[in-house]
Amino acid sequence: MTSPITLEDSACAQDVAPPLHPAAILASDADALEAAHALARAAEAGVIQRDRERRLPWELVERFTASGLGSIAVPRAFGGPQLSYLTIAEVFRIISAVDPALGQIPQNHFGLIGLLHAAASPAQQQRLFASVLAGWRIGNGGPERGSKHTLDIQARLIQRGGRWLLSGEKFYSTGALFAHWVTAKALDDQGRPWLAFVQRGRPGLRIVNDWSGFGQRTTASGTVLLDEVQVDEGNLVPLWPLTDKPSIQGAFSQLIQSAIDLGIADGALRDAIAFVRDKARPWIDAKVERAGDDPYVITDVGRLQIELHAAEALLHKAARVLDETVAAPIDADAAARASIAVAEAKALTTEISLQASEKLLELAGSRATLAEFGLDRHWRNARTHTLHDPVRWKYHAIGAWHLNGNRPNRHSWI
Repeated sequence: MTSPITLEDSACAQDVAPPLHPAAILASDADALEAAHALARAAEAGVIQRDRERRLPWELVERFTASGLGSIAVPRAFGGPQLSYLTIAEVFRIISAVDPALGQIPQNHFGLIGLLHAAASPAQQQRLFASVLAGWRIGNGGPERGSKHTLDIQARLIQRGGRWLLSGEKFYSTGALFAHWVTAKALDDQGRPWLAFVQRGRPGLRIVNDWSGFGQRTTASGTVLLDEVQVDEGNLVPLWPLTDKPSIQGAFSQLIQSAIDLGIADGALRDAIAFVRDKARPWIDAKVERAGDDPYVITDVGRLQIELHAAEALLHKAARVLDETVAAPIDADAAARASIAVAEAKALTTEISLQASEKLLELAGSRATLAEFGLDRHWRNARTHTLHDPVRWKYHAIGAWHLNGNRPNRHSWI
C-alpha cells in the first residue's frame, strides 16, 4: 500500500485523511498476542529496507488497526475489550522487537486513549471510543520546538463568531500522519490547557513528514501545522482538572515507552546471538574455531540476557501494578505507586536497550557494520527512542519515593 499523502501534498495541499477500513474487536488477551505475533512476522521481511529508505509502513499500520489491536485498551463500559495492561505491554514488546518504529506509531494512540479515560466527559468517551472501535486512529500533535520545555504551550484556542479555532505548530507528532484524529494541546484566553481532537481533512490543518531523526526513521514524527482550524466544541477535552485528579495516565504512557525499549533490546540481542553464531570470526587470542566459543563473548551474552530478563520482569510487574490499581478507586498514593513501578521498569528497559544495541556491534565485529545487515538500526532506534524523557529523572523519582515518601509529579512522563 502506498501512502495516501506525500510529503509534497502534506506541505502545500489540503490535508487528506487516510482511508477508513473495518476493524475487528479482539475478545481475549490470547487473541491480542496472536495478532501481535502475526503482525511482527509480516513486518520482519522489509524492516531493514524500510529503515534505510525511510519508507513508511502504511500497509502494516492498516493491518495493525484491522486486526483489532488499536482498540484493546478501550474500556468495556464503552464496548471495548479492555485487555490487561500486561497484554498491552507485551503487544508493544512483540512488535518492537522486529520494528520499533512500527511499535512507536500507535504509542500516542494508546496514550490518548488513557488520557480520554482520565479527562473526557462520558459523552466524549462514548463517541470517541466508538470511533476507535470503528477503526479510527488517534495521532498526536506533539510538543513545540523552540519552547522552554515540553509543557510550555504556545498553541492557542480562541472563540470567534461562535466557533472554536485552533492555531499553532507542533513537532514530534508520532502517529499524526497515519491518524484519523489529530490531537493538540492549546491554551484558551484564560490560560487553561485543552486537548483538541481535530478530524483529518479540516481546512487549516497540515501534516508535514519532515522527521529527520537518525533513528525511528519511519515513524513520520514530524510537524503538525494548525492555522485557525475549526474544532467542534464536543471535541475539546479540558486538561486542567487533571492536576487535582489522581490517575494512571502518565504511568500507562510510560509503560508503553518501556515496552518499546524492551522490544528494541530483545531484537538487538537476538540479532547479536545470530550474527555471532553464523557470521562473526573469533578473536585470535581466544584460540577457538567459532566466535560463539570465545569465553568473553559468552560472558557478555550471559550478562545481557540476565539484564534483559530483569527488565522484562520489572515491566511485567509494573503492568500488573497498573492492572491492580485500576481495579479499585485511584487515590494519590495508588497513582504514585503505579508511576514508581513503571519508572523502575523504564530505568532498566532504557539501560538494556542501549547496552544490547551497543554490544551487538562490539561482539559481532567490524563486519556487522556493513549496510547490508542493517544492524546499526538497533542502536539508532534505542538511542532515539530513549530520549523521550531522561532516565536520570526516573532514578530521582524512585529515590525520592522510597527515601522520603515524595509522590512524583503528575504528567505524561512519570
